[in-house]
Amino acid sequence: MLKSRQTKRLVLSMGGKGGVGKTGAMTALADWYDAESIPTTLLDLDTENKSRGSFQHYFPQALKKNIHTPAGLDDFLDCIELEPRIILADMGAGAGQVTHEWFDSMFDGVSALGVHFTAMGVITSDPASVASVLGWAGALQNRVDYMVVENSTTPDANFRYWRDSEPATRFREVFHPVLISMGYRLPEFENTVRHHGVRLSHVADGTTEVEALQMTRMTIRAQSYRKQLFTAFETAKEVLLP
Repeated sequence: MLKSRQTKRLVLSMGGKGGVGKTGAMTALADWYDAESIPTTLLDLDTENKSRGSFQHYFPQALKKNIHTPAGLDDFLDCIELEPRIILADMGAGAGQVTHEWFDSMFDGVSALGVHFTAMGVITSDPASVASVLGWAGALQNRVDYMVVENSTTPDANFRYWRDSEPATRFREVFHPVLISMGYRLPEFENTVRHHGVRLSHVADGTTEVEALQMTRMTIRAQSYRKQLFTAFETAKEVLLP
């Protein structure tokens, strides 16, 4: 029988619309925990992404799980038994229904064990990405804390729908999400790290073996990107720590 030993935090990405940068944000967050010397358990639950650009591609130690089974998300319970107090779960696109059903049936019991949840939504200037986050919030309600990442996928990205639309305004008023920004990254940099599965911190620290990412301009870019994100995560500690 599971017994609560200590408070834990499970951070899951809201796996709705694909291609918005969920795995990139989750990878940077894992790097931040590592820099803070906070042990984590990493779960790659994006079953459709089996190779390049997957969470496990960046972190080979991440546990790959198939959640599209009757008890797929019960793997969360096994992770609760592990030592790290932080669990990061990178959800794939299309994971909404199974996740929402799991919360409906399992949340009360898991919460009683001292587990707190943070749902991380990544949005772009595309209104569909905002609608995806709002859809998840409609299902999860106040059973989780919310962190929303504004990901600038273009140099002139705007988040007008997120900031001005009535549904998004209502979401912010009701659930008070922590808001952070993920700045625009040059495609040359972003495509290369994704292709090779190289973590941002490895480029910034000059420890990558990928020649194209060893150039000084790439190192300095990575340091800038990392500084911006790590500073943002510092402001979100209330929903990132147990």
